[in-house]
Amino acid sequence: MPPELTLHEDVLADDAGVSLPARPRMILVMHGSIAIADRVLRDDEAWGGEAAVSFKAGREGAAIWRWELVDGNADGMAAEAGVSSRQKLSVRLDTLPKGALVLRGDSVAFPPGGCAYLHRHQGPGIRCLVEGGFRIDSAGHSASYAPGGAWYENGPEPVFAQAADRPTRFVRVMLLPRSYLGRSSLEYLREEDKAKPKSQTYKIYVDIPIAFVGS
Repeated sequence: MPPELTLHEDVLADDAGVSLPARPRMILVMHGSIAIADRVLRDDEAWGGEAAVSFKAGREGAAIWRWELVDGNADGMAAEAGVSSRQKLSVRLDTLPKGALVLRGDSVAFPPGGCAYLHRHQGPGIRCLVEGGFRIDSAGHSASYAPGGAWYENGPEPVFAQAADRPTRFVRVMLLPRSYLGRSSLEYLREEDKAKPKSQTYKIYVDIPIAFVGS
């Protein structure tokens, strides 16, 4: 079966700990702090890697979003008392690129009323809205999202995106061909849009080669 990309929300009481098995992932702190891999991460800071990892919440607790590339059994999380976890989205990666891959996690922000002209990306990914409001038009359908809402884009399917009349930001994790390490995967599909000013801004959290190979 094709691998899956999952997004979980984990909430940790103060000093509660979690251990995770080896697999490609990005962990983003939404609130509070965690100690992980000799670092302390606070709000809007992230860690990415594919080795087994453990982390512990700080004295104020923590809420995190956790993206993972899962091939086979999705179990393996070991959590102490004071940890709750829920799956926000899980998607089978039928459009995963072949060959060597990059795991990229970034944040995309729009001013009020900003948009992303008709475009596509070079690999699949899960997005989750942090603030504002967002409408996604793709494959003849339109869907709107409020903060906390998660959605999937398969990469090849063209997408038009419209932000609400207030500042809007989402976080995404994508699986891209290794040749896109350090460069944008965005491709505008209408010639007239390519030279237009673009309103979105980006923050890269994680951009790492991974050992998992698309087949």
